[in-house]
Amino acid sequence: MLSTLTKRSFCTVAPRPWLFVGLGNPGDKYKGTRHNVGFEMIDAFAESQGIAMDTVHCKAIFGKGFVGDVPVFLAKPQTYMNLSGESAGPLAAYYKLPLNQVLVFHDDMNLPCGVLRLNDKGGHGSHKGLKSVIYNFRDNSEFPRLRIGIGKPPGQMDPKAFLLQKFNVTARQRIDEALQEGVDALKLLLFIGLEVSAKRFNKEQKYKHLKVQTLPVW
Repeated sequence: MLSTLTKRSFCTVAPRPWLFVGLGNPGDKYKGTRHNVGFEMIDAFAESQGIAMDTVHCKAIFGKGFVGDVPVFLAKPQTYMNLSGESAGPLAAYYKLPLNQVLVFHDDMNLPCGVLRLNDKGGHGSHKGLKSVIYNFRDNSEFPRLRIGIGKPPGQMDPKAFLLQKFNVTARQRIDEALQEGVDALKLLLFIGLEVSAKRFNKEQKYKHLKVQTLPVW
């Protein structure tokens, strides 16, 4: 019996790696714009974990490291938003990752500014970056995503112009707070799994939603 217990204690299962992909547009022109909050979430998480984003891999600025014992790959596709899948698809294939281990960060106009949602799957919601990712995942949309609320454009403003604007001071503060909340949620996900962490996180964000849904974002 003792020898059996001893053997079992050494039979540990290695944690499955995760790939986090933040969507955005490359270049200083787009830095700090609403459409680039996916990039910002990658940067915030990388900084919090001491992961250097210092290589280029599959058309993405890339970094890798460990959070606890969990291997994590971080990517910011440099293909421009509408072709993001040309990076995300090959990255997932290169590391032989199932799509439920690929988490995509993206901006979402259907959520108030600074409100987040962690989902296990979903459609593209007319988000062209997500459309490209789904297409390059062989039309499979069953991958998790972290939705980062940026609010809706005011009045009759062109949504494209709205996406490429920078945040005002108040909205910027909300986004900075949301980035930290997102980092905490991602760390929790890596330790206890997507289902439990998403349920807990989304409940917190639901109450935040009620508080900030009237926040001006232009």
